[in-house]
Amino acid sequence: MQTWQITFVDDHGEQSVELFDSEQKPTLEEAAHMIRGKRVPVAAVLDLNDLEGRKPEPTVKILKDQNSIQIIDISPAA
Repeated sequence: MQTWQITFVDDHGEQSVELFDSEQKPTLEEAAHMIRGKRVPVAAVLDLNDLEGRKPEPTVKILKDQNSIQIIDISPAA
């Protein structure tokens, strides 16, 4: 298993990094789920997929719109 470094801007406008283990490089949506689980654990149990007008990458959009968290990079940890 490889460790991945997810770099993002948090709700205070500061750049932060979280490390996660995954077999493959996480997609943006997978990374958003990982960040949400650590930074907004209550929201992590909610289903964010809109059944009427399905949104691509709903977790990425919710993190940015409601929690002011934007993922800027996913790379292997050094």
